[in-house]
Amino acid sequence: MTATSDQIKNWLDNYAVLIRRNAADLTELDRLIGDADHGANMQRGMERVQKLNAGDFADSAALLKRAGMTMVSAVGGSSGPLYGTFFIRMATAIAGNEDENHVVDAATFGKALRDGADGIAARGKAQLGDKTMLDVWYPALDAYDAAVAEGKELHECLVAASEAADAAAEATIPMIAHKGRASYLGNRSAGVKDPGAASSALLLQAAVETFGAGA
Repeated sequence: MTATSDQIKNWLDNYAVLIRRNAADLTELDRLIGDADHGANMQRGMERVQKLNAGDFADSAALLKRAGMTMVSAVGGSSGPLYGTFFIRMATAIAGNEDENHVVDAATFGKALRDGADGIAARGKAQLGDKTMLDVWYPALDAYDAAVAEGKELHECLVAASEAADAAAEATIPMIAHKGRASYLGNRSAGVKDPGAASSALLLQAAVETFGAGA
């Protein structure tokens, strides 16, 4: 199974739906250890992305780049630049690696996801254990890469990544934050799931739903 341009747009649309459904919960997490705006900010940004028309772009890379630029311009706080960087770095990784039908394979899609995560790390100057979205992305991508190495198709790789992401998001609960507004709380940041980790896990959930078995 592979990823087409239309499926990439469907992925972004499905993510927008999940963000809208979970916006209140994301904002509540952020109220406890942040600025109380993560859900609202992500909903605003992804609603803007949802309005993009896949037919207006030459390929998946161009679509993802515009999605990233939209997140940067539409979303306040750290979420816009971080998710914007993620999508833009994905676009760069995919550019030139699509076939004539604008399709990317599982290995290329996984590399694009990892490049996106590396972009988040560079932009946020964060590392594993800081209680950020990276604490979801790197374990998830390790699971994805292991599935690729076993010869599994895109859907199976994404299922492995999503399951790892869900577990990793829960694992941020006892962590003490070392980045962002949550870090100001010190030890009091423990006991709450990181909002960015939660929204990142939703992005992989949306991917599983989009690139379903037999899709």
